[in-house]
Amino acid sequence: MAVRLADVAKAAGVSQATASRVLNGSDRRPKEEVAVRVRAAAEKLGYFPNAQAQALARSSAGLVGLIVHDIADPYFSSIARGAQRGLEGSGKQLMLASTERVAQAEIEAVRSFMSYRTDAILLAGSRGFDDDVLLQKVLTTYRENGGQVAMIGQPLPNTGGVHIANAVSAAALARELLGAGHRRFAVLSGEAQVTTAVQRAEGFLGQLSGAEVDADAVLQGSFTREGGYRMMRELMNTGIVGPGDGDHKPVCVFCVNDVMALGALAALREEGLSVPQDVCIAGFDDIPTLADQYPGITTVRLPLEDIGRTSAEILLDQAGAERRITVEGIPILRESTRLSRA
Repeated sequence: MAVRLADVAKAAGVSQATASRVLNGSDRRPKEEVAVRVRAAAEKLGYFPNAQAQALARSSAGLVGLIVHDIADPYFSSIARGAQRGLEGSGKQLMLASTERVAQAEIEAVRSFMSYRTDAILLAGSRGFDDDVLLQKVLTTYRENGGQVAMIGQPLPNTGGVHIANAVSAAALARELLGAGHRRFAVLSGEAQVTTAVQRAEGFLGQLSGAEVDADAVLQGSFTREGGYRMMRELMNTGIVGPGDGDHKPVCVFCVNDVMALGALAALREEGLSVPQDVCIAGFDDIPTLADQYPGITTVRLPLEDIGRTSAEILLDQAGAERRITVEGIPILRESTRLSRA
């Protein structure tokens, strides 16, 4: 039979309310000798405090909610690992919600975390331009009730976190590729309503334009591995991408995230095309799985775990809850964009 709080109170010779204050973390603490007696009784009987009761007693559940688009995406799993490390030693546990990039699911996740009396919420990933209005209303209510909020990727008004300089970082990659001798480009830009995808594509194309280089093609599709695969198939059907003839430099295809680049790479391999001999390819994020790819994929490196850790630390810092840090990615040129010197 389960041990009840009333059993502990009886064994310690105190009221149930007093036992609850000791074991559930209330700010109203009994004398130390009473607290020692209650804890000893609880240990002897094998009583474990109820999490809901603790939350009510402390007005805190000791939880931080992390909302991501897709936990299977290494981008988000790396951020989650960093956030977990950022909470180490704080006494807080991380709860995770994955929305599959559905705006309503993100709002429902926020509401669920609110119902669990979660102390703070961390939102990671890009949203559509039209998704912010209702989300801001829900988060405003949450903050007014004492909750902390931080963002990763896109900033929101009066909210701290880590802002990723997507356009600047993508422009830096384009500049490096131009410097390496590339003059033919295609861009797999993701969905037009996804802010991050648009910023990265615009930053890359803007740098090309400044160098008086026009992209051979700009395609839109899903901001996922499957999207990269489908867009590359479409690009191959246009004839822009195909077997090299040795007389022309291969097209360099920029995918606005790494999972898209991996999908595009799979499509190329199905057609027997070689990277970088027939087609060059580049991504963005430097997710951990790129280390297992051959050839190595050119990308923009973001310190994903550090971003997650820093965001969690911002949430823990009550004085700096609205602190915002901007992170610029670093272009990393690898074998996938190496041009032959022949």
